[in-house]
Amino acid sequence: MLKEWIKEERPDDDVIAERLEKARNELAVRQMQVKENSLPVLVVLDGWGAAGKGSVLGRVIKNMDPRFFKCETLSEPTADEKRRPFLYRYFIRIPAQGKFAFFDGSWMGDVTSRYLRGDMGEKEYKDHITSIKRFERQLNDNGYLVVKFFFHIDEKTQKKRLKALEEDKVTAWRVSEADRWQNRHYEKCMDVFDEYIDATNQFVAPWYFIDGSSKKWAELQMTEILLASIDTALKNKGLKQSAPLLQNTFPLKQMPLLSEISLDKSVSDEEYRRELDELQKRLGELHNELYLKKKPVIIAYEGWDAAGKGGNIKRLAAALDPRGYEVHPIASPEPAEKARHYLWRFWKRLPKDGHIAVFDRTWYGRVMVERLEGFCSENDWQRAYNEINEFEKELYDWGAVIVKFWVQIDKDTQLARFTERQNTPEKQWKITDEDWRNREKWDSYEIAVNEMLKKTSTTFAPWYVLESNDKHYARLKALRTVIKAVEKSLD
Repeated sequence: MLKEWIKEERPDDDVIAERLEKARNELAVRQMQVKENSLPVLVVLDGWGAAGKGSVLGRVIKNMDPRFFKCETLSEPTADEKRRPFLYRYFIRIPAQGKFAFFDGSWMGDVTSRYLRGDMGEKEYKDHITSIKRFERQLNDNGYLVVKFFFHIDEKTQKKRLKALEEDKVTAWRVSEADRWQNRHYEKCMDVFDEYIDATNQFVAPWYFIDGSSKKWAELQMTEILLASIDTALKNKGLKQSAPLLQNTFPLKQMPLLSEISLDKSVSDEEYRRELDELQKRLGELHNELYLKKKPVIIAYEGWDAAGKGGNIKRLAAALDPRGYEVHPIASPEPAEKARHYLWRFWKRLPKDGHIAVFDRTWYGRVMVERLEGFCSENDWQRAYNEINEFEKELYDWGAVIVKFWVQIDKDTQLARFTERQNTPEKQWKITDEDWRNREKWDSYEIAVNEMLKKTSTTFAPWYVLESNDKHYARLKALRTVIKAVEKSLD
């Protein structure tokens, strides 16, 4: 695709100047329209070293309001970012609604440079391309405008520019060994760039080539393409088009309906105390192994109100080194979280490798409370099953152990626990009017939960039901389940 690109004929300087003045003014206006329409815009700049990405970006944003955009320079990942999933450092930087984010460098440069250096094999490279395509599609499906630019110069021009930069003491630092290597292996890099661009050129996030031979001409190309893209996105937003629902392509594990699950399982107090101590000791030992082998663990809890999630998490956490885990109680999203992709707040809470993250409520709120309370459209929650499976596959491919619990009780048990909380002063903080309202929707929630379990219990991230009429039984089962999953991953 890059190799076949035919450059547009460069206009005369006076024509460029006239069009550029108009485009600059229009971009300032369009920025306010983006803000008013709550459109998040992600602009990616990639391309050859010394092709002028940074200087052109500086020109483009010069007439924009700096309160409503942010520029991110993405070169080599930090030590902390290397301990996170591949897409982590990009997902946490996506813009809020009504704002722009300009990425100077992106996931393209990350994977192609590692592939070219031989730090990444063919399979991992192709897996990353799949992840990137999903990421870009998810952003688009959730209302983002993604505009990707590749700044192109020929080998001779690149060599000349690199030499000029190196000879000036003020700019010599800007030339890296990677830039020099790229120029020495221009044709090899061209082959990989061409293949990558062809593989990731999607309708939802197409590539645009910029002729980087002249700064003003490059600025005009980028600005006019950005304006046209914004106009199309605003028009589509006004039409309220729904993203297509994709067929699930991940292997699923068959799950029973909630009504089919027996809740008569229990343990004696003596058995509970003895086994709890043994299981917690074993999990503590495994936590040390996880840290040494840099294996991340993600444990997700969902379940009925008063089902015993808190007590279950407490016994699990008691076995762990407090320096190596964090429990995330998930409540209603904050304004900054509502203004972004719904998975953003969970990406930000992912653990480093060797650490454990426990989620008390999760991303599955999208297909339960948000679905039933009308906080998102039907298309949003229907689409979320596949998006969540993709999210968890990304975590699994990173190397994470994923354990998901549904904490199950019957309706009578919930009522008894609600009543006890309401009548016990020191427990009254646990019961709210919202709990009672949710109880009235029990049947609707059960339908939603059954569908969730059916569509998201993948072989790499299956659901486990904790029968919790007897809280002691559920706590032991949770510990056994986590231990088994961790031991399997460490084999």
